[in-house]
Amino acid sequence: MCGIAAIVSHQPVNQELYDALTVLQHRGQDAAGIVTCENGRLYLRKENGLTRDVFTNIQMLKLRGNMGIAHVRYPTAGCTSSAEAQPFYVNSPFGLTLAHNGNLTNTEELKKALFIEDQRHLNTDSDSEVLLNIFAHELQSLGKLHLSVADVFEAVAGVHRRCRGAYAVVIMIAGFGILGFRDPNGIRPLIFGERKTDGQSEFMIASESVALDVLGFSVLRDVQPGEAVFIEQSGVLHTQQCAQKPDHCPCIFEYVYFARPDSIIDNISVHKARLRMGEKLATKILKVWPDHDIDVVIPIPDTSRTAALQMAYLLGVKFREGFIKNRYIGRTFIMPGQKMREKSVRQKLNAIGLEFEGKNVLLVDDSIVRGTTSAQIIQMARDAGAKKVYFASAAPPVRYPNVYGIDMPAAHELIAHNRTEEEVCEEITADRLIYQDLDDLIDAVRKGNPGIQHFDTSCFSKKYITGDVDDAYLDRIETLRNDNAQTTRNTQSFIIEMQNNS
Repeated sequence: MCGIAAIVSHQPVNQELYDALTVLQHRGQDAAGIVTCENGRLYLRKENGLTRDVFTNIQMLKLRGNMGIAHVRYPTAGCTSSAEAQPFYVNSPFGLTLAHNGNLTNTEELKKALFIEDQRHLNTDSDSEVLLNIFAHELQSLGKLHLSVADVFEAVAGVHRRCRGAYAVVIMIAGFGILGFRDPNGIRPLIFGERKTDGQSEFMIASESVALDVLGFSVLRDVQPGEAVFIEQSGVLHTQQCAQKPDHCPCIFEYVYFARPDSIIDNISVHKARLRMGEKLATKILKVWPDHDIDVVIPIPDTSRTAALQMAYLLGVKFREGFIKNRYIGRTFIMPGQKMREKSVRQKLNAIGLEFEGKNVLLVDDSIVRGTTSAQIIQMARDAGAKKVYFASAAPPVRYPNVYGIDMPAAHELIAHNRTEEEVCEEITADRLIYQDLDDLIDAVRKGNPGIQHFDTSCFSKKYITGDVDDAYLDRIETLRNDNAQTTRNTQSFIIEMQNNS
């Protein structure tokens, strides 16, 4: 998962793009980048690391201009090399930079076409670079010396015809303006807003509404599936539907885990969706386990807190904070490499013994992915004196990889893959395990926007909405994305970068 932002203003945008990245930091901790434009010239800074570490005062001063785009990243199929940090740049035509959230599913096919037919060179393994070059070729094939807004929308339509998968994108065209668009299924979120400064309109596009809120932009609306939004450098807004058959199908995992609770995505409050997840899960417990002996409900910080609070209320038991989180340790789910994830758990959380000692504890998490973190936390609860440790997941069993931009790489690394719920319970050493039902999860999220007919639930259901994902594709993804493969790539990348710096 990645976070993207773009601003067209009448004043320098470097500081506000930086601020937007800090707000979106939860969407990626591997790398950060900003590119700005002044008088047709681009100024770029990107590197591995957190936003606060990538940008110094001197570097910020170099990012000149009143429009720009920004990106925070974590890797999926790619490595953690700084070469794959975004935004990406291509000089022809016109000077284009791109920031992308999502994952293409026909990358290999597109790479071949770019090399053989379009005669374009790719310098990384990133599908984002592929996407940029597809757009560049579509724009160049129009043969225009001077661009119009209609030309830009025509190029986006060409991208939709060629690219499959998930993509929320912002592209800056040097000296012309900023473009934002979303794949025809709207799998990944994208929203835009307006701010008036001295009577003049300024616009912002971002992955989540919270970034607009913090910077004082009023939300206009979400970018619709297949739609493109173009903002001229002068501050004129244009929108157009560029896909032939858009079919809104947002990723439900955004509401489960990734998005901030204070964001609104596709007119659905993430906070309220998580409250309803807690209601659904509590209702299930009361139905299948009416004589439960739960003494206290304790969330696993932070994303499960909302659901756990509502569960405790409906179950009629105490809600307590039992774990203290070290704010200076990265989120384990998006840390590359299983060993690193496992090592960080006890550095990240510490139990408050008084809340566990002698009690039957229900731990609540947003989901269970690999399961190793869950097992360690359950053991921490036992070490703190818990009599029994029950575990509840606000999401259904994650049994299949996500191919649309979430780091759920190899099926065999998912604890629920080819296991029953009873077997998962035994594997994580819980005394009892309660999963959310998929229909209940869908109802909990859809209630915020009944107009959405369906969601991407592929990691739970194996129903891949783009229609081009089969077992052979999943096998290839597993080869590319399993932890051993990523560790090898990261090691090779580290050696190369050390050699380059020596």
